Amino acid sequence: MKYLFYLNMFFFLMPLGLKAQKPVSINDKEEQHIFTFDEISILEDTSNRLDFKQVLKSKSLFKKNPKSTPQNYNLRSTYWYKINITSNGKSKNDWILEFFDQTIDQLSVYIPNESGSYSVYVSGDDKRYFDRPFAHKNFEFKISKTLKNQTVYVKIKSDQVADVIIVLRSVGWFVHYALNEYFIFGLFYGMILIFSFYNLVMFLAVRRIQYLYYVLYNLSVGLYEICSDGLAYQYLWPNSPQWNQYAYGVALYFTSIFAVLFAKKLLHVKVKAPFFDRLIILFICVRSLFFLACLLFNHSWFNYKFIEFIPLTISYIAGIVVLRKGYKPARFFVLGYSFLFIGFTIKFLITLGVSWLNFDAFAYYSLSISFILEMFFLSFSIGDNVRILKLKKEKAQKRIIDQYRINEKLKDNLNKELEVKVNERTKEVYEKSALIIQQNKELVGANRLMKQQADEIIRINKLLEQDNTVLQHDVDVVTRARVMSNEVNFEDFSRIYPDKESCYSYLAELKWKNKFQCRKCSSENYFQGHQPHSRRCCNCDYDESVTNGTLFQNSRIPINKGFYLLFLLYTHRGQISSHKLSKILHIRQSTCWTYGNKINKLIDLKVKNGTFNVDSWSSLLLINNK
Repeated sequence: MKYLFYLNMFFFLMPLGLKAQKPVSINDKEEQHIFTFDEISILEDTSNRLDFKQVLKSKSLFKKNPKSTPQNYNLRSTYWYKINITSNGKSKNDWILEFFDQTIDQLSVYIPNESGSYSVYVSGDDKRYFDRPFAHKNFEFKISKTLKNQTVYVKIKSDQVADVIIVLRSVGWFVHYALNEYFIFGLFYGMILIFSFYNLVMFLAVRRIQYLYYVLYNLSVGLYEICSDGLAYQYLWPNSPQWNQYAYGVALYFTSIFAVLFAKKLLHVKVKAPFFDRLIILFICVRSLFFLACLLFNHSWFNYKFIEFIPLTISYIAGIVVLRKGYKPARFFVLGYSFLFIGFTIKFLITLGVSWLNFDAFAYYSLSISFILEMFFLSFSIGDNVRILKLKKEKAQKRIIDQYRINEKLKDNLNKELEVKVNERTKEVYEKSALIIQQNKELVGANRLMKQQADEIIRINKLLEQDNTVLQHDVDVVTRARVMSNEVNFEDFSRIYPDKESCYSYLAELKWKNKFQCRKCSSENYFQGHQPHSRRCCNCDYDESVTNGTLFQNSRIPINKGFYLLFLLYTHRGQISSHKLSKILHIRQSTCWTYGNKINKLIDLKVKNGTFNVDSWSSLLLINNK
């Protein structure tokens, strides 16, 4: 596991804070060296357009590295790094440069060769695994041990924040380190498989769903760790770099979901903490939607790993609440999640850039160690849950046996009492049955009479409805006749034309009472237009509104008020002032004057022609508003 490297890094870096080293010498006595601080120079290419030749000409733009481990904080930029290596040419070992962060997407290394030019090596986790120079989860590149002075350039572009950890080490030390590292990996993932297999057997034995959730949670944790370590790319999908880009996000999603589901079932949250039960269900829904968004729209959103702090916090607080309510298995759950909470917090601080935590292997691997401790204590919690269930089952069985004995005695006594009461009740039933039969006969007769009365009431109601219909029709006819022939107020007028819908309906009936004829092509075929009561030509698609070609074409006043304004002017033969119209209709006096002037001209024209009729005010509606 990588913690051996970081443990060595911790001790090697302690003196570096006191004295910086510019060039690094190849020395057989020191089989590995970690580049830090001023041993690394940095150039950030925000344009992403610089090539190697331009970088060689821009050496002055490189800046000193202020941290022990540089990172590519700006994910939109390309980063260039420069290191200097010296050699006396007498080394017996072969040497390599190793990069330890497996999440680097694009990695290009420019290493000087014997001919005086540069050899270019391209790698990264978006390339096929077996295209690497070394079949190892990290990125390794061989360098010359004979060149006295060589400057190595490194180009990095990644969609995730990567730790640029560069190590110079001998091939012999690399083999020794790699064997130990893979051995520790085997122990780590072996423990995960053992925990998973044990709880799978428990699930098959007792058929309790929390064991299955715990197995799936452990396997999801293992999948996330193996993605983070680079082993998944090496052994599971070496030829699928596109899947390697977001497999860790899929593993994190299932880790979160199965973690909260396991906590929900183990702690009986639905009963003991209903608020957290609703909170867990809400989180599962929101997290699933976010997962689908990441999967379908933008894989880079998987980088927001800090959201996993939410399910961890929910489960942790829920465990504390349930523990305070006296549920004993929650004590191991809270203890295990305490370690996980600490590990996640340390890892979160490292992600935020708290650089001093990178010196400590325990801090860097706190999350992996916390997972192991959490699994250990959660297994105790599950076992404690089984033990409590067994005790409850035994007590319940004992209570059932005692209650069964009591029930037998009560049953005997109750049977005797019931026998006496049944006899008494049977006698009462016989006596009351005769009375009920007599009452039923009387009720049948009463129901028959009520049915006859109901039929008569229905017949009378139908006659009343017919009379009401006739009366309402007569009232409407009288009202319309009164409106058409006499001066009425706006309230009475509004009963005939209460809204714009009734006005448009009347206007359409008046306008097209004979037939429809298109104004453009003269076609008589039409269908309903886009606007209410408009008509659209079937031949040329011309859509004619109901007000087009009428007095109220392009009118801005409400159509029902326009009708009444026309009615008042027509019935008064124009002899009504715009002030009075404004007061009646609550319209500006200037608007009333404009419309009044226009309508008065039309009235004068009708009077002059001898066609004026006080009962036909609506005849002015079809006069075009020009």
